[in-house]
Amino acid sequence: MAITLRSSREIEMLRRSGSLVAEVLSKLCDVVEPGVSTADLDELAMTMTKAAGAVALFKGVRSPYAKKPFPGAICASVNEQVVHGIPSPKVILKAGDILSVDFGVKLAGYCGDAAITVGIGKIAPDRQKLMDITRRLLDIAVDMIAPGIQWSQIAGAMEACAEEAGFSVVKDFVGHGIGTEMHEDPKLPNYVSRELLRNDILLKEGMILAVEPMVNSGSSVVQTLRDGWTVITKDRKCSAHFEHTIAVVNSGSEVLTLL
Repeated sequence: MAITLRSSREIEMLRRSGSLVAEVLSKLCDVVEPGVSTADLDELAMTMTKAAGAVALFKGVRSPYAKKPFPGAICASVNEQVVHGIPSPKVILKAGDILSVDFGVKLAGYCGDAAITVGIGKIAPDRQKLMDITRRLLDIAVDMIAPGIQWSQIAGAMEACAEEAGFSVVKDFVGHGIGTEMHEDPKLPNYVSRELLRNDILLKEGMILAVEPMVNSGSSVVQTLRDGWTVITKDRKCSAHFEHTIAVVNSGSEVLTLL
């Protein structure tokens, strides 16, 4: 792995990008309601991104599994969709849905990336619990990140929290380093594996981490739809997703994408 340690000046640039991501996600939370389409949310995110002089990180990204580049500024994933849901005027949100929004920007050469899951109108208690636990996993990471900590300690605590609640952590998608590119080393699983224990990651001051637990109500197994992008739970049970861009600092951690 080639992990880049960022200077205080670079962290300030990343903080600016993260603040824009937080501002956009906060605005989307304000306007999301039954009857709004995911395309409406994408248009708002794109408008705010352009107004800030930034670039939407996801728009135009290519995948070996998809014929077309990703068309949206946001990933908008509803209910059993785990991640990479394509914004569409045909996807109209209704009361009881849960919506995961993943969003990132590059501003002045530095990236920010975050995700939230929100309930649309009144939602079922089990869906609220899923969102609360997934958010708790992210909070665990924020609380534990500090120089000298092994990532497996954090991943183990996150995985245990999900499983104690009766949920499962998605294993096909993991967090990542971030900086001048959206995806940088290291890869950050939200669970403990033999591979992680063999190649554990010692956190150091200056690392920038995009930590993003994805948690399923049922099985951890996922599959990708024919569009090549949208990932869903194989058992069609709901999934939730939260993410922050986090700097490892001398005192512990600093969240750069606070909402």
